Amino acid sequence: SIKMDLLHSNGVLIIQHLQRDYRAYQDFLNFMSHVGDPRNIFSIYFPLWFQLNQVVGTKMIWVAVIGDWFNLIFKWILFGHRPYWWVQETMIYPNQSSPCLEQFPITCETGPGSPSGHAMGSSCVWYVMVTAALSYTVRWKDKSAVTLHRLTWSFLWSLFWIIQISVCISRVFIATHFPHQVVLGVFAGILVAEAFEHTPAIQTASLRMYIKTNLFLFIFALGFYLSLKLLDIDLLWSVPKAKKWCANPDWINIDTTPFAGLVRNLGALFGLGLGINSEMFITSCKGKNSCKISFRILCIAASLATLQLYNFVKIPTHTEYLFYILSFCKSAAMPLTVVALVPYCVHSLMRTTEKKLN
Repeated sequence: SIKMDLLHSNGVLIIQHLQRDYRAYQDFLNFMSHVGDPRNIFSIYFPLWFQLNQVVGTKMIWVAVIGDWFNLIFKWILFGHRPYWWVQETMIYPNQSSPCLEQFPITCETGPGSPSGHAMGSSCVWYVMVTAALSYTVRWKDKSAVTLHRLTWSFLWSLFWIIQISVCISRVFIATHFPHQVVLGVFAGILVAEAFEHTPAIQTASLRMYIKTNLFLFIFALGFYLSLKLLDIDLLWSVPKAKKWCANPDWINIDTTPFAGLVRNLGALFGLGLGINSEMFITSCKGKNSCKISFRILCIAASLATLQLYNFVKIPTHTEYLFYILSFCKSAAMPLTVVALVPYCVHSLMRTTEKKLN
């Protein structure tokens, strides 16, 4: 449509302005794009928060998974183009003189562009973290504490918006999103996170509930995809465009395809449910050691170190279905490691040490 083309062309002007005038901040903006990567939720934010507060950690995974699922459905409905391929195919520029947008190794994502998954994931998980931190200070009653709460409130929400704006600018700078796509992503993420502020049932969910939720999310997404395919609507239309217009074929990654994100999130949710409902979790995180600061610090350190090792596990990409199966297994192993395996090992180590001392 004419209005959408106008919105896109104005977005291209903003991208050109950022790439020209903010070149000195390129490294920082690329870093902020990595900060907004939804995969950091499972490998960094979740291990930290779950050992500090299991309620917050559990909510974080649910928010991240459901938020990314909604992001996938929205992408399929909105058919949002990405700047790096739109400028090559649009007919609105005279004499076929399309603007030149620089690409980067993290530019060539293969899914549709609206809303931004990075912006949505970043806003929903940081919303959970900020509200969780403020829930501790809101209980303070004396005057000095109330003042401190207000200062903390101002600081944390200012930090929240600084991070979201930085992530948004970074995604626009690398030409992987238009400005309106990142704005939509931020507010969609906040809505999802706010919805889970009023959903306490996730804290007592059984393994059966986790499995049912996983099956619903998968069947709905697959059914939606197949239904539109029967209507001759290809929801993977963005993949060939990404492959065609990416400046470097090596920058195309199967991990950015729509179904790769779905499988990764379903695996994480299943791993969380399996871990929370395991005997290892009950023995370690519900035992007497769970209240000790030393236990939590050891769990955080061991979890972060172990999850970094997962980054060295490279899943073969030559067979797409095998990639999805192994990606599910790897994603399930990460929260299972944080929730059950690491705490149980730390608990066993501490108990053995205490017996030797006695």
